[in-house]
Amino acid sequence: MTSGAKQPISVVAAEAPLRPKPTSPPFPADMVRKVAAGRDKRPLGDLFGLSNFGVNMTTLAPGGYSALRHAHTRQDEFVYVLEGEPTLITDAGETPLKPGMCAGFKAGTGDAHHLHNRTQTSVVFLEIGDRSAGDAASYPDDNVVGAYGPDGKWIYTRKDGTPY
Repeated sequence: MTSGAKQPISVVAAEAPLRPKPTSPPFPADMVRKVAAGRDKRPLGDLFGLSNFGVNMTTLAPGGYSALRHAHTRQDEFVYVLEGEPTLITDAGETPLKPGMCAGFKAGTGDAHHLHNRTQTSVVFLEIGDRSAGDAASYPDDNVVGAYGPDGKWIYTRKDGTPY
């Protein structure tokens, strides 16, 4: 939302606009399909001009993933399940989640995580994270490293530093 646009006082979250394009980095097609197919995000915090942290309402279709499994160096993350039963996958293993359950991921622990919808119904959850300068993300299952640039955009490379 541009700084000159008027921000709403409140919205019905399920009616908020979808993110115009998937947040899939320039990864190989198999990685892009894994994270972009079956995932819709509604960037709720952006509607109100929030800049210190983000809030997304994310819907995962059956088979969908929240992201590639990742861990942040400086960004704390939190998820709260509204509908459906996703599987949380972390370094410790798999944890089934249900509506009303939440999980948090402290920055700098190296504990990589993501949600996977293995059911036949949609999963809806809130994801909240800060926008810490200097953040980086590791992806232990994939040949990816991410760094949060000074312009507020992610820059992705292979683990050997070569660009995609």
